Amino acid sequence: MTTRFTANDPWTWIFFLSGLGNLANGFWMLADPAHWYATLPAGVPDFGPLNEHFVRDIGATFTMLGLGLVWATFRPGARVPVLVLVTLFNALHALVHVWDTGRGLVGPEHWSIDFPAVYLPTVVLVILTATLVRRTGASA
Repeated sequence: MTTRFTANDPWTWIFFLSGLGNLANGFWMLADPAHWYATLPAGVPDFGPLNEHFVRDIGATFTMLGLGLVWATFRPGARVPVLVLVTLFNALHALVHVWDTGRGLVGPEHWSIDFPAVYLPTVVLVILTATLVRRTGASA
């Protein structure tokens, strides 16, 4: 079953606002990687020295995810595959953080530093993806 686009559908706003958030982060990373690296409240410098090229590479990924989410805002039939891919990226990203924190690359304070921007969004995305798959009857 495919949902219709409507402004009063909460999924429309979830996709649109999530897309804007990913686009904002991606554009920031692409435009000013040094500023993103130094001022993002996530202790990014703890993971190693600034590599502007690498920050821009990841910024390209966030921009692509944001464009996908905004596109799926207006194409409800694309929502499940787009959300599955966004969730997969976030889950893999979270696992990298678990690995790096667990092996001592960064201090144990990163469990709490990373919670609001890495772990919590991943849990929310997993729940949203499962909910949307059940709601639409799609197979992920």
